[in-house]
Amino acid sequence: MARRRKSSPLEDWVDLIAMLPWWGGCLLALILYGLLHRVAAQPVITTVALGQIGPAMVQTLWRTFASIGQYLLPLLCLIGAAVSAYRRRQRQTLITGVAGSKAADALDNMSWHEFEQLVGEAFRLQDYQVTETGGGGTDGGVDLVLRKGGEKYLVQCKQWKSFSVGVTVVRELYGVMAAKGATGGFVVTSGRFTAEATAFASGRNVKLIDGPLLHGLIKQATASRNVGAKPAGMQDAPFPTQPFAPPSCPVCTKPMVRRTARRGNQPGNMFWGCSSYPA
Repeated sequence: MARRRKSSPLEDWVDLIAMLPWWGGCLLALILYGLLHRVAAQPVITTVALGQIGPAMVQTLWRTFASIGQYLLPLLCLIGAAVSAYRRRQRQTLITGVAGSKAADALDNMSWHEFEQLVGEAFRLQDYQVTETGGGGTDGGVDLVLRKGGEKYLVQCKQWKSFSVGVTVVRELYGVMAAKGATGGFVVTSGRFTAEATAFASGRNVKLIDGPLLHGLIKQATASRNVGAKPAGMQDAPFPTQPFAPPSCPVCTKPMVRRTARRGNQPGNMFWGCSSYPA
């Protein structure tokens, strides 16, 4: 996926708020205004004792920040809420358009960002909590982080229609899953997967979803939501409702177990480790 351009702190704040439901941004705007307005309304100190100059300066700086922030931060929250509502509407439009199409080539005319939004909404229809990361940072190109039943899953989206997704992409995601302690992962493409990629994913906690399968899944999930039941003849969706089996160690093939990092750059994070370690 394409990487995001550099943005300002204000844009980052709006993007962060836009990850919340629209009503969450509105609620946060009200809370911030109430807190900052209380600070800004504090009386101005006119006389200061010699030993109180430092605390008085800090109080003045806080009041100045609150005087500006009581309007600026809630405004940014409302903008983020509007962006969240727009994106939600956009995702629903994408889902409706694909579900109403009779051919899987409806995925081919999308941009990479639209495809990522579509995949995220498809997982939401399966009752996953979805966080869109945009594939940036040091997360190995992960585009979506899913949570369901206390488990975490990673998703990599590939809007590739001109060639197949190879085994390298699947291996990279598998490595990130082990490093971040994810229960499972998905590689989703609008095209196809190579035979090597399919063979590598077989027996591992990685699911491969190609264009035709994704198209059918969206049609099934949308129909299920509309009528409240799975249409006759439809198979179960390839999204897991039960936890994945533990992955195998890439060195000795023994089952791995989840451990908590106690040192290093990310203490407290979960990761997969070999059950026979340190042997």
